[in-house]
Amino acid sequence: MVERRRGAQQIANVANGLIDPVLARRAGINTALLSSWPEIAGPQFADCTRPEKIAWARRDEAGDGRPQPGVLTVACEGSRALFLTHAQGELIARINSFFGFAAIRQLRIVQKPVAPQPKSRPLRPLDAIAASRLEDMVDGMDDGRLKEAIMRLGRGVLSSRKRPQR
Repeated sequence: MVERRRGAQQIANVANGLIDPVLARRAGINTALLSSWPEIAGPQFADCTRPEKIAWARRDEAGDGRPQPGVLTVACEGSRALFLTHAQGELIARINSFFGFAAIRQLRIVQKPVAPQPKSRPLRPLDAIAASRLEDMVDGMDDGRLKEAIMRLGRGVLSSRKRPQR
């Protein structure tokens, strides 16, 4: 029996539910890996690399029936591929940490252009009332990084709202 939920759903969950099976079938990866790639690759490689596909080994190669680690193909721009080659041990450890098990045993680095991340549109400046309201919301926070992240989110949300016409 299928239970149907009523109400609003996040569009990201709906889209990921549609896209993940296609990515898994075609490339062996999912949207979680793609969206987390900048954190996994770190600042040194986030802007010049992109995961493309995972070639999973067959389960019976070791004879114990457990899944075997795969080979991740990573697109990398030009000369940065040499630096990625030297740092691939650390990157494999980060990827496996992301998955929570030894999912990747090797990187296959392919030199090709990596599309830049889309630029976010500039935000409209907040009016004095909205800026004051946002400051009041985060006033008691002690964690500086969390406070700054919430401030960025608040500026994005409050500046994207349509202003009433006068």
